[in-house]
Amino acid sequence: MIRLPSRLAAISVAALLLSAGGALAQKKYDTGATDTEIKIGNINAYSGPASAYSIIAKTQAAYFKMINDQGGINGRKIDYISYDDGYSPPKAVEQTRKLVESDNVLFIFNPLGTPTQSAVHKYMNTKKVPQLFIASGSSKWDDAKNFPWTMGFQPSYRSEGRIFAKYILANKPDAKIGILYANDDFGKDYLLGLKDVLGDKASKMIIAEESYENSEPTIDAHIVKLKNSGADVFVNISTPKFAAQAIKKMHEIGWKPLHLITDVSISIGAVMKPAGFDAAEGILSAGYLKDAADPQWKDDAGMKKFMAFVDKYMPGANVTDANMVYGYASAQTMAHVLQKAGDNLTRENIMKQAASINNFEPDTILPGIHVKTSAADFAPIEQLKMMKFHDGKWDLFGDVLSAETNR
Repeated sequence: MIRLPSRLAAISVAALLLSAGGALAQKKYDTGATDTEIKIGNINAYSGPASAYSIIAKTQAAYFKMINDQGGINGRKIDYISYDDGYSPPKAVEQTRKLVESDNVLFIFNPLGTPTQSAVHKYMNTKKVPQLFIASGSSKWDDAKNFPWTMGFQPSYRSEGRIFAKYILANKPDAKIGILYANDDFGKDYLLGLKDVLGDKASKMIIAEESYENSEPTIDAHIVKLKNSGADVFVNISTPKFAAQAIKKMHEIGWKPLHLITDVSISIGAVMKPAGFDAAEGILSAGYLKDAADPQWKDDAGMKKFMAFVDKYMPGANVTDANMVYGYASAQTMAHVLQKAGDNLTRENIMKQAASINNFEPDTILPGIHVKTSAADFAPIEQLKMMKFHDGKWDLFGDVLSAETNR
């Protein structure tokens, strides 16, 4: 009578030990992850022609500090290591190898730039290290079949080019289009998108194309040439520094075409304000992010969380810079993926979770737009909304537009 309970107790203890062992066995780690830490790499342009984007990485660093202060993700703190590549492909290669081979990060998150990330595209996939949520709208990142370790984040440049072309055809079908574009994958993707929709009309409607190099100190001469071409629609495909120069020069020479500007250069703080609000009045673009300077979001729950974050972790920061809300949205999405990954922090599972996001809505993304991925679709955001710069702010108009060419 005494032995039976003892035997049952022994069986119960054994069962508990097996259960605990099973739970422990479920934890899986690759290089860069432990019971207490997740090591994330990042590369941004803290110097050079694209240095306006460095606020993205600074915002992400602050966001992960907030996460760590709250206890981390599934009990693990984020070790966020970010390096400067000066928007230089050779430097990007050097810094990427350092992160992967010396710092031993689990993955690289939101590295900046089409030319810089193109330089390490094959390397990351050969190494089978996630190159996740790249801060570039190149459509090449949505190639799950050939590059299963690479994924973008924002809507592709080609998609935005298509939306611009749709707008031009609907509102100015007799347009004479002049285009300024960066002579790299970023600029060329936009051209492809425009021509996807313009089709046979492209050769007639596009009367001037001017490309620029990122090493050029100014694009003023290109703007003068475009004005002299007689173009009455200007598609401005340039990064913030050059976008501000273009707006300012156009104002100086009195050129006032219908002006559409890429989403990557809509920052009020980094582009519109330096160029001058009067000069920027009436410019059109298409966006997917809320504008922290826009009073319409004053009572928005998501933007209240963003502003509280800025007040505590980035006091004095210029919230009118659209790159801040981008940095916040991308970091929040990354935290969502890591939360989903649980205790299986292998590189393979990180990509699996990133490729199975179901309508996630970061705090700073426009209502009706969401992050959605699948194993066959590595384009997280594929929707935009048209907007117009007026009285120092962006005014949204129209419906949310799909990037699909048949919509």
